[in-house]
Formats: sequence, C-alpha cells, structure tokens
Amino acid sequence: MNFPLLSTLIVLPLLGALVLLFIPRANDRAIRYFAVLVAFAAFVVSIALFVGFRAEADLQFVERVAWIPQFGIAYYVGVDGLSILLVLLTTFLMVIALGGSWVGVTERVKEYHIFFLLLEAAIIGVFVSLDLFLFYVFWEFTLIPMAFLIGIWGHGRRVYAALKFILFTMFGSTLMLVAILALAFAYRDLTGTLSFALTDLWTKPVPLGLQPWLFGAFALAFAIKVPMWPFHTWLPDAHVEAPTAGSVILAGVLLKMGTYGFLRFNLPLFREAAHQFAPVIIALALIGIVYGAIVSMVQRDIKSLVAFSSVSHLGYVMLGLFVFNAQGISGGILQMINHGLSTGALFLLVGMLYERRHTRLIADFGGVAKVMPIFAAFFLLVMFSSVGLPGLNGFIGEFLILTGAFIANPMYAAVAATGVVLSAIYLLWMYQRAMAGPLTHEANKTLKDLSAREIVLLGALVVFIVWIGVYPRTFLDPIQPSVMDLIGILR
Repeated sequence: MNFPLLSTLIVLPLLGALVLLFIPRANDRAIRYFAVLVAFAAFVVSIALFVGFRAEADLQFVERVAWIPQFGIAYYVGVDGLSILLVLLTTFLMVIALGGSWVGVTERVKEYHIFFLLLEAAIIGVFVSLDLFLFYVFWEFTLIPMAFLIGIWGHGRRVYAALKFILFTMFGSTLMLVAILALAFAYRDLTGTLSFALTDLWTKPVPLGLQPWLFGAFALAFAIKVPMWPFHTWLPDAHVEAPTAGSVILAGVLLKMGTYGFLRFNLPLFREAAHQFAPVIIALALIGIVYGAIVSMVQRDIKSLVAFSSVSHLGYVMLGLFVFNAQGISGGILQMINHGLSTGALFLLVGMLYERRHTRLIADFGGVAKVMPIFAAFFLLVMFSSVGLPGLNGFIGEFLILTGAFIANPMYAAVAATGVVLSAIYLLWMYQRAMAGPLTHEANKTLKDLSAREIVLLGALVVFIVWIGVYPRTFLDPIQPSVMDLIGILR
C-alpha cells in the first residue's frame, strides 16, 4: 500500500487537536463528540493497518524522508510484529478513554481533549519510529500532555504526582539520549557515516566494551517507564491522582513504552549485553511479580490496588522477554496487550464507581452488586481476565510466559506462578468486600447502574478480552515471524 497510514495515524490526532482550538469553549458537547470522532477515525485507520499487515518479519508500511540529513536524521517510520499490536491497542484505548470522560471531566473540557489527542499522536510516534532521534522526540513529547492531564484534572496531590512523573521519566530519558548519541557516533566510527536509523545500526555490531554501558543507559530509562521494581515508586502516585481516562492510558499504553523499548532496542542492538544482564532483569522481574502482588493485598483504595497490580503484571512481561525463547517473547508481547485491556478496564470501572460515590475506599462499599448488577458482572469478568482465568485473555499471555520461563529455568516459573495465586487472592478479596455481601452503607442503596454509554465502552473491552482468550491466533500469528527473527539475532 502506498498510502501513508502511519503518518496518517500521527497527523490525524494532531489535526484534531488543532481543530478543537477553534470550537467555542462553551460548546462542551461538540468538543467531546469531535474528539471521540477523531480518536475513532484513528482506530479505523489502525484496523486497516492491521488488516493489511502481512505475517512476515520485514518492516512494513515504511515511510522514510530526510529530515536533518547533515546529521543522519530522518523521518523514518514503520511497523513489524513487535509493534503492530501496540499501535492497535493505543488507538482502541484512546476511544475508550475519551468515551469514559463524558461525566468525570466538567472543567476546561477543550484543553483536556486537546491534550489527549496530542498524547495519542506522541505515543503512536514512539511505537512506529525507526530513527532513534525521532523516537526520542516522541518519547519526550509524551511527557507534556500526560503531566498536564495529571496536574490539572487529577485529584488531591495531583501536582506532586505530575512532578514526580516528569522527574523520574526525564532522569531516565536523559541517560537514554546520551546512549543514543554514543550509539550513533560508534556507528560513524565503524562506517564513516552518521546515522540514527535502526536498520543501519542493526547492520554493525556495537563494540563489546561499549555494550554494557549503552544497554544500562537504555535499560534504566525503560525500567523506570515499565516500571520495574525498584523504579516503580512514581507509579502509584500518578495512577491514584490521575483522572480516570489518564489512568486508563497510563496503565494501558504508556507503561508499554518501557517494555517495548527493551524489545525494540535493548535486545537486538546489544545482544551480548542482553545475555549478560538477563539474570539481573529476570531477578528484578520476579521480585516485582511477588512484591506488587503482596503490596496490592494491603491497599485500602481500589485504585491504588489496581496500580500496584501493574507492577506485578508487567513483571511477567519482562520475564517473558528475557528468557529468550519463542514462548516467552510471544507471551510477553501478548501480555502487554492483555494488561492494557484488563487493567484499563479495571481503572475505567473504578472511575465509574467513583463518579457515583466519590470515594474509592474498599471499606466504603459492600453489597454494591445488589444495586448495580450489570456493573458487578462486568467487574467480575474483567477481574477474572486480570487473574488469568482460562477462556479469557490473561490466561493465554501468562501461560506462554510461564512455559517460556520453565524452558529457561523451572525455578523462574515456580516463583512467577506464586504471583498468579496472589493476584487471585487480592482481586477476589477486594471483589468480595466491595461487591458481595449485604449493603453496609446507606449511600450505596441509591447508586445507579451502568448507562448505555458505559455498557458500550465496557462491552467493547470485553469483546477483545474474550476474543484473545478464545482465539489468540488472530493476534499471535502476525507477530511470530518477527519474534523468530529476534530470537535468531539473540542466539
């Protein structure tokens, strides 16, 4: 296809944000409808991208235009099996997030939707960039709209959470910028040509003496974004204080920028260093799996519980990526998508409950299923998908990761499996206290069940949750050639 689908995906939200500037501020309804329409249009384009994608290892839908040619910098974008699903996830969750903001956001509606569309363009840019300089520009650009979304439309300590988010991310990305420059100049020393293009950098092995340092710089930036233990401390504050839609995108997509970074850069560019550091990464991933689950158990705030569960669930992704086999890496990629769907849905459900009750404390609920049966049914199904119930999406990803971990070392799988049990404990216990039993608070007796809009949003998420659980081949087949190609590089 000659049509520039990837550029369209980046430019469409930017144009949408520009048009929003000219819609009168008082016309909130038009602003909301237009923003959702733009996000939905981007989702339709991403579907065309997925349908036209061939199950091959080659980069596809490539666009390359010289940008700053004297420094070897180009506008260079493309997708393969490592990135195609993340693009689809981003555009899908943006529609869900904006649709879920209909009631919760009532002030500065225009600016809110502008920042969301800018964020969408930046995130897509991260996932499709094949030039390291371009990647870094999009990576840093995601900070701006996300920080404003947390700092302006968040809750209580929103400014503190936004600043913490910025400082942590910028610390890691500064080191990554130094590593990008070092990598480009190392390539120039080998070839006499300065280039930031990934396809050029892949052709020349990075000097062994330089690999550990560059791997470490990239890894720290990505580990903070994942976030891996012990670099996770910014995440609970950002999640708890962010508006509902901000939490959906933060958990569903933004965290995947870190895991994708490991997959796209650390593994293929620094093969020897990847093997050297794999035991350390796996150890941190296993600690994160168990730690995140245990800390989730003691949370009194439902949103905080879901936030800490991300530390545990993304530990599985990192484990899968660094066992260096087809089962683990395929499971890791699929689990990125699963986490985005399941945890995004959980944050959306918590937000819907907060809009009705204006509290997220588990102790303030009890017996909610009696007055909100449709809500409780969705909550139960999404919770089971997060636990990894067979027939739902979480089971497929976790099964593949545990299989890959067992092949690499049975002890890895044994430790990781405890996280599955612990996640069932803290999620089921939370559901029992909040949804089941008698109505213990008078205020809960008047809660309204889900509206038609909310049912449509949650229903769309459930479709993919069940689809992946029942027929994962739709999403596994397109990524297999790229996974096998990566494994070939790592051997």
